[in-house]
Amino acid sequence: MTRYCVIGAGAAGISALEQLRKAGYEVDCYEKTDRVGGHWHTDYDALHLITARDMTHFEDFPMPADYPHFPRRDQVRAYIESYARTHGHYDIIRFNTAVASVVPIPTDGAVGSAGWTVTLDTGEVIDYDGVLVANGHLWDQNIPTVPGTFTGKQIHSGSYRNTSEIDGTRVLVVGAGNSGCDLAVDVAQNRLEADIVIRKGIYFQPKTYFGVPRQQVGFLGQFSADEQDFAYRLLARVSIGEWHNYPGMPEPKHRTLSDGLGGGTIVNDLLLYWIHHGRIRVVPAIERFDGDTVHFTDGASRAYDTVLWATGFRPSLPFIDESLIRRRRGAPLRYAGGIVPAGLEKLYLIGMSAPRGPQIPVYGVQTKLAIRMIALHEAVGGPGAGIEAYLAALQEADDRIDIVRAVWEDQMADTARLLDAYPQARRLAAAEKATA
Repeated sequence: MTRYCVIGAGAAGISALEQLRKAGYEVDCYEKTDRVGGHWHTDYDALHLITARDMTHFEDFPMPADYPHFPRRDQVRAYIESYARTHGHYDIIRFNTAVASVVPIPTDGAVGSAGWTVTLDTGEVIDYDGVLVANGHLWDQNIPTVPGTFTGKQIHSGSYRNTSEIDGTRVLVVGAGNSGCDLAVDVAQNRLEADIVIRKGIYFQPKTYFGVPRQQVGFLGQFSADEQDFAYRLLARVSIGEWHNYPGMPEPKHRTLSDGLGGGTIVNDLLLYWIHHGRIRVVPAIERFDGDTVHFTDGASRAYDTVLWATGFRPSLPFIDESLIRRRRGAPLRYAGGIVPAGLEKLYLIGMSAPRGPQIPVYGVQTKLAIRMIALHEAVGGPGAGIEAYLAALQEADDRIDIVRAVWEDQMADTARLLDAYPQARRLAAAEKATA
C-alpha cells in the first residue's frame, strides 16, 4: 500500500489531507504547532478577508451564513478549525511534530522518483511514495537592507498584532501591499500619525460596488476577464478617483489591473479615506537611516518612533536541501500551476502559488491535480511516470507566487490537458525507443 505525507495543517494542508483521503490514499499529516489554521492564529488583529465570504471556502463547506461579507481573522480561523473538526482531521494530524528533513530516496533515476524519506523532530524516519508540502509562504519574514541604522522600534507585519506594540506616535509603514495598507489604516484609526512608503504606482479597488462584494457584482459575470478589468477600472475612477487625487501617490505605469509587471492592484479604499483625512501621508522610497531620522529619495527627511515593515516573506522550504531547489528571483521554479518543483519528482507544492482572488478554494484544486499525477505514478510503478520531466518538456517554468488568476487557471487547464494526453505520449515514446 502506498502512503503519502502532508506537511502543515493550515488551510492548504487540511485541503490536501481531505482530498487525499477522499481519493482513498493512506496519508500522514504533520503540524509543528498544536493547532490547525496556520497564520490565521498569528496575523494582525485588524485583518479581514479581502475576498467575499461566499467565494472563499473549502469545497462543499461554505462559510456560515451569519458571517459578514468580509470575515475578520478570528472568524476565518474558527471556520478552518470547523472544517478540520467536521472531517475528522484532528484524529489524523500529528500536532507538535515538525518535519526536520525531506530527502529523496537514492535511485539511479530522476530525483524523487523512488519517493522521499521524511525525518521528524522526534527522530522517526519514514519513507513515503510522495510528499505534499503545505508549509505556507507567509512566515519567513523579509526585511530589506537599508543603509544606516534606525534606533527606533521595528516590527515586521508578520509579528505585528495591534497598535499597543507601537512606540510613540510617529509611524512609518514600509510596503504598500494589502498588509501594508491595512497596517497604515490601523495606525490612522487609532489616532496615530502614519506615513506609508509607496515607491511605484498602484491601482486601488474598493471591496464593494453597488453594496455587494466586487467579485459578486452580477452583471460583470457576462464579460470576459479583459472586459471586467476595464469595467473595474472605470468603476474605481468614478467611486474613488485616480492617483493624482491623493497627495504623493505615484502614477501607475501599468495599464491594467492584471498587469503585475509595472505595479500592483490593492483592494483597500480605507487608506485613501485616511489620506484625505490627513492621518496617512504618502512618502517615496527610503534612501537611508540616521538614528530616528529617515531620509527619502526626494531629499526629504522625517523622524519616526516606529517602523512597520510590510515587505513580504521569503518562500522557504527549510526541510529540503537548498541545492535541490531551483530558484529564480528567490522563488522556487515550478510547473503545473505552481505545483511541481523543477527537477523533482513526486513532490507537490500546495499553496506556493497564490492566484489573485479567493485563496482557500485554490488548495483543493491544486491537490486534485496532484492526485492525478500520483495516480499516473502508481499506474506505471517502479520509478514512476516521470511527470516532472514530461511537464518540463512542454511547459515554461514559473517563479511567480502572486499571479493573475486567469493566467494560473490557464496553467492548470494546460496541465490537465497534458495529463490527459500522457498515456498516449508514453506509448509513442516507447515505440520510438523500440525502433531507434
